[in-house]
Amino acid sequence: MDWQAIWLSLRLSACTMLVLVVFGLPLAYWLANTRWRGRFLIEAVVALPIVLPPTVLGFYVLMAIGPLSPVGRFYESLFGHRLPFTFEGLLVASVLYSLPFAVQPFTSGFAAVDRRMMEASWCLGVSKVATFFQVALPLAWPGVLTGMVLSFAHTIGEFGVVLMIGGNIPGTTRTVSISIYDEVQALNYAAANQTSLALLLFAFAVLAITYGLQRKFIHVWPTR
Repeated sequence: MDWQAIWLSLRLSACTMLVLVVFGLPLAYWLANTRWRGRFLIEAVVALPIVLPPTVLGFYVLMAIGPLSPVGRFYESLFGHRLPFTFEGLLVASVLYSLPFAVQPFTSGFAAVDRRMMEASWCLGVSKVATFFQVALPLAWPGVLTGMVLSFAHTIGEFGVVLMIGGNIPGTTRTVSISIYDEVQALNYAAANQTSLALLLFAFAVLAITYGLQRKFIHVWPTR
């Protein structure tokens, strides 16, 4: 097995999940509680990566962070190198590609929280930020946990977006999905099967543990 590619994929998935937790939780909390009539527009933007072909999303991300774009020029002026075909470029693309797999479960979790409990916390003088961490987040934890796991697992399986943004640079952008593709192209089916089977077992184990924990949390913290 290509352990270098596996480690890179795990690191990319972990970083993507952390970024989505930091930025996705506030967005999901707002979506679950806002009364704005145009909320559906934001929800459509968040869900867009689900229906877009990965190559289309990868192409537009590549244009957006390329050396001719304002973002690309700004990044290059700060760090001295271009964003495409780097780990950082892969991270940007992965966050955008896995966004709905984190935000939608997060939003469902926050929507299931009884708003009266948060209002009671506010009436007791607890700030909105403290209420978020002490009341809303613990009660929404099953949805948050699901979003974290789905975004992590989805990032590991990325192919089209990763190939468009990062190419196939060993140790830098060559993820496990690209490694499997290379083995198949080389007719090395034994190696491809070995890596694919390991990923299959890993994904099943992670999802089984997640759903088991989710049932436990739902039992401890009933939302109604």
